[in-house]
Amino acid sequence: MKSKIHEYQKKYKNSMSKNIFIAAIAALALTSCEKVIDIDLNSSESKIVIEGNITNEAGPYQVQISKTINFSEANNFPSVSGALVIMTDKTSNSTDTLSENPAGIYKTHSIQGIAGHKYDLIVSSGGQIYTASTTMPFPVTLDSIAFKHESVLVVGNSISVSPYFQDPAGVANYYTFDQFVNGRKINNTSVFSDRLSDGKYISEQLFMDSAYIKVGDIVSTKMNCVDKHVWNYFNTIQGSRGFSSPAPANPTSNISNNALGYFSAHTVQTKTAVAY
Repeated sequence: MKSKIHEYQKKYKNSMSKNIFIAAIAALALTSCEKVIDIDLNSSESKIVIEGNITNEAGPYQVQISKTINFSEANNFPSVSGALVIMTDKTSNSTDTLSENPAGIYKTHSIQGIAGHKYDLIVSSGGQIYTASTTMPFPVTLDSIAFKHESVLVVGNSISVSPYFQDPAGVANYYTFDQFVNGRKINNTSVFSDRLSDGKYISEQLFMDSAYIKVGDIVSTKMNCVDKHVWNYFNTIQGSRGFSSPAPANPTSNISNNALGYFSAHTVQTKTAVAY
């Protein structure tokens, strides 16, 4: 599974390169040809990345641990082995110590994801302790998905997906959406909150940055009901996409001790249809 923070770091590097190029051209236009432009790209300390999920589907669930890389390095993100990873259901007072297999991937044995329950995560690695808490929301029924055609500059005809569901009234709800086309996951998580749509019947067009879907494709849309902190994380990532977006800061994490990543307890529902 490709790490979200790694996707984000690639976006950062690409955006930095774009901004550096633009700055250099502007500087050349304003100064003589003899001007030397010295751009210093300092290396930064590698940070731990923790991405954990527990859902209302059957386990095992997993926590992926890795490290970031410097700006100048290739996109090869090293796994972190030998960590102690413990997941606890605070509501039922049950604890699970995860096993590593393969390197950097830690899997549960007995803990189960239950809507309404609070979960804690503890990771001990490299002499540091990292903690996170998340509460699994109650599920919202995903009724169906539909397809919308648009004419988009450069890419031509674009097909996007709209999920249909009834948002519960009087409750703050946060959603993320993942899409799969012919069994392949699109590396682009969409987000939606009911801040302006509380209690309404929703048909929200999902954010897509390219024409991934063609007529006849088998499309699956997974709706995740997440807590606010996890929604903030993915909302930061979505806000960074696009050619005109600035080089982003790190996405907001719900994990302590300056770790990157997230820990999410969420409910999952999936609808599949043939694109038309």
